[in-house]
Amino acid sequence: MGNRGLEDLIPLVNRLQDAFSSIGQACNLDLPQIAVVGGQSAGKSSVLENFVGRDFLPRGSGIVTRRPLVLQLINATAEWAEFLHCKGKKFTDFDEVRQEIEAETDRVTGANKGISPVPINLRVYSPHVLNLTLIDLPGITKVPVGDQPADIEQQIRDMIMQFITRESCLILAVTPANTDLANSDALKLAKDVDSQGLRTIGVITKLDLMDEGTDARDVLENKLLPLRRGYIGVVNRSQKDIDGKKDIKAALEAERKFFLSHPAYRHMADKMGTPRLQKVLNQQLTNHIRDTLPAFRSKLQSQLLALDKEAEEYRGYRPDDPSRKTKQLLQMVQQFSVDFEKRIEGSGDQVDTVELSGGAKINRIFHERFPFELVKNRFNKVHVILVSNRKKTFHHLFPFIFVGFRTGLFTPDMAFEAIVKKQIIKLKEPCVKCVDMVIQELINTVRQCSNKLECFPRLREETERIVTSHIRDRESRAKDQVLLLIDIQLSYINTNHEDFIGFVIRKGWLTINNISIMKGGAKEYWFVLTAESLSWFKDDETYQY
Repeated sequence: MGNRGLEDLIPLVNRLQDAFSSIGQACNLDLPQIAVVGGQSAGKSSVLENFVGRDFLPRGSGIVTRRPLVLQLINATAEWAEFLHCKGKKFTDFDEVRQEIEAETDRVTGANKGISPVPINLRVYSPHVLNLTLIDLPGITKVPVGDQPADIEQQIRDMIMQFITRESCLILAVTPANTDLANSDALKLAKDVDSQGLRTIGVITKLDLMDEGTDARDVLENKLLPLRRGYIGVVNRSQKDIDGKKDIKAALEAERKFFLSHPAYRHMADKMGTPRLQKVLNQQLTNHIRDTLPAFRSKLQSQLLALDKEAEEYRGYRPDDPSRKTKQLLQMVQQFSVDFEKRIEGSGDQVDTVELSGGAKINRIFHERFPFELVKNRFNKVHVILVSNRKKTFHHLFPFIFVGFRTGLFTPDMAFEAIVKKQIIKLKEPCVKCVDMVIQELINTVRQCSNKLECFPRLREETERIVTSHIRDRESRAKDQVLLLIDIQLSYINTNHEDFIGFVIRKGWLTINNISIMKGGAKEYWFVLTAESLSWFKDDETYQY
């Protein structure tokens, strides 16, 4: 294959990528590509903007990249950008490109900082770029922001793994030099799926921010954490430079001077910097496509033959043959039923090894998400329940909480009942939320199973409608049952139950002499004060609460 043929490889894969995105699936074909992975503030956005020579990516605090961005760079004489979701519209103002990315992200994920695996396809034409396709993935984060789900870190990890586990995917692991490189989130993830470092390209950012007297020479020389494809160092604009609208061309010149003048890097200056990184990525992606092309072509041809065979069956189909029509429809509906059952059971060809789905995800909802939602409702108040008929003593010691006097198990009984009911009511929200999460996963499973009906849009639509309607009906019944169970608990508190007697009374939970924290890590503490436990107080003493 000649040089010209090699140059056409990346545009060819771009066209396939666009075609698959347009129909909403990848046809089980793993396209050769480069996925950009890094921590939330590793400098991924700056690297990509330096490639283009324009500020066009959203910036801010928290997770900014919330959907995969398929960035196709195409060398051309003029400069403009276009999105796959608004074909025909050319963007020459790159501020508008940023606004469109933000708007399209919010359209799918909402404005609550949630994430989505549905990609945004952006194509940039420019005389300053080399042909290159990169997939910018959300930055790895640890702490949820705003209304983000508590397991946002796991969601981002699952999304990243969905891309980088594919053997056809090169991994661009971006790590800031001013952090501990041995604990790099990007390199850790890359090592999980590429233990030999065969598919990973290391990028070290923020070299200019390292502590004085330290450098990353051993890493850049591929001695400390070796990768087959090695490392390239870059120096991005600082936040002050970005806020001050510092020209990227000037920033690239400053980067060049940094490597030429730094004693630890000047001997390798020609192998460092953003232009060098772009050139290396262009070469490595081109070579990677060339190496994977035979297997890719073979798989594509086998799928085409299977589709041709299926189409051939329908060419002989006669609309006036009701028996054939009925048979075909029954087979499809039966296959849908089998696929749905397998996805819930996690068996057969419906096992997803990339991310949790179907029955596995529902299992996780019940055993991880639901308990977490319950724990979120931790108590944060302290209640004192007085068990005694010594009104004078209690009023002297706790005048601010003594609201009534009554003999019996607790004083006052009504206060105890009111407090317990308030805690039981708190169970409603997480229980209903659990039902919502399970229902959503069931509906997602229905949509996944109906993909095989896509040749018959009306059949697919009607199948989804009927099954979803049935699920929604069961959702209503399930919520009614959950709320009924909670109402049952609210209606009667059985103080004769063996758990109540054995745990609260006999074990002294919690007595003034034996204070222990309630299991489960809750923050609400109950102090059961008996007449005997207070006998060591004198009437003229003041109890410091």
